[in-house]
Amino acid sequence: MISSKTSSPSFPLQRGKNKISSMKYDNNGLIPAIIQDSNTKEVLMLGYMNEGSFEQTLKTKLVTFFSRSRNEIWVKGATSGNYLELVSWSLDCDEDTLLIQAKAKGPTCHTGAISCFGEVNSSSLDTLSKLINTIDNRFTVPKEGSYIQSLIEKGLPKIAQKVGEEGVEIVIEAMRNEPELFREEAADLLFHYLILLRAKEVGLDEILGVLSGRM
Repeated sequence: MISSKTSSPSFPLQRGKNKISSMKYDNNGLIPAIIQDSNTKEVLMLGYMNEGSFEQTLKTKLVTFFSRSRNEIWVKGATSGNYLELVSWSLDCDEDTLLIQAKAKGPTCHTGAISCFGEVNSSSLDTLSKLINTIDNRFTVPKEGSYIQSLIEKGLPKIAQKVGEEGVEIVIEAMRNEPELFREEAADLLFHYLILLRAKEVGLDEILGVLSGRM
């Protein structure tokens, strides 16, 4: 039987008054973990963790489960490369279910779908999530001929310069009565802004967190 001991030391990335010591594992020493995309809030999958896999998740920042069929700990994405990077975790009101906020590095489902539940985000959130993932992939897996890759190779000053240039262009278009051109420039600005965030290793969720705090 898997250990259900819950007297683990405190770890970061927890929300509110959640404490590892208050987590309630079942009789097999497992706790269900719902994985949610930290950017789009889409539910990606449901897995199970034991004490060891949960602690490994917190230490490595890679979501790690316990396989009930293989009776072993496994890192999501270890084979496919589609890792889930931990952002935060929280417990439900009964303290017997985990909600894991994570950044998905590719499709989560083994079928190639983004979500194991076959959910479809609203087109805007889905597009934003895919764009963020594409930008992140260019930083980790270079692709010859990619525009993003060409900016990466030129370095942070060039990336920052492009954001400045797009900022000026959107201001110019805002003063004109050309809605389509304004939308194009707004898209260019957002695109290069996301590249700059990745270059600075800052997540969009962190920026939204700042805005949420101001509210």
